[in-house]
Amino acid sequence: MRVLIIEDERRLAENIAQILAEREKYAVDISGDGIDGLHMIQSNPYDLLILDLMLPGMNGLEILKKMRQQGNPTPVLILTARDAPSDIVTGLNSGSDDYLTKPFDIGELVARCKALIRRSYGKADPVIRVGDLTIDTAAQKVVMKNKIISLTSMEYHALIYLAMRKGEIVSKEDLLEHLYDFNWESFSNVIEVYISTIRKKIDPLKQYNYIKTFRGQGYLLEEH
Repeated sequence: MRVLIIEDERRLAENIAQILAEREKYAVDISGDGIDGLHMIQSNPYDLLILDLMLPGMNGLEILKKMRQQGNPTPVLILTARDAPSDIVTGLNSGSDDYLTKPFDIGELVARCKALIRRSYGKADPVIRVGDLTIDTAAQKVVMKNKIISLTSMEYHALIYLAMRKGEIVSKEDLLEHLYDFNWESFSNVIEVYISTIRKKIDPLKQYNYIKTFRGQGYLLEEH
């Protein structure tokens, strides 16, 4: 999953990014300016935006309103020191999905981020089931017929993204854009390698066909 943090307190933004990257293995981009942040939103697909309200260039509410006017449905978590009830009401009424005030508990922030991303894909339940395959996004655990499957972080997140979009064909480009941030180095076959390895780990005897390949289109996760 890919997250954008628009926050002008650089150290705070970097700390949040580090925690999301280390704990959840999210790809995280950072912007400290409202105008630059809006451009990043318009130029890249994100699964979540963490948005401060008081920003140079363009404030958070202006960014939020422009996003929604342009039809961008990316879930938004406002993270701000403005804690007056009127500010919270204004933020929610302007199109944000959640509102958290500073100072905050980092565990709560991470939990809210995960919940917002799940709900944006219509997956309120943290456990996603595909036939005998169970993916627990809260515990970051994958189980196939009562057997725990060991995946690397990138394999896990490739599987999670397919699971979030269960029943849809997901292109290789879409997977790349949601798994990596601006700093990644492109390798043309990295997605094919992930998919191949995931298949071998969850179905070593090739009894099931949970991940289907559609040549020239992408991959589909569904029950066999």
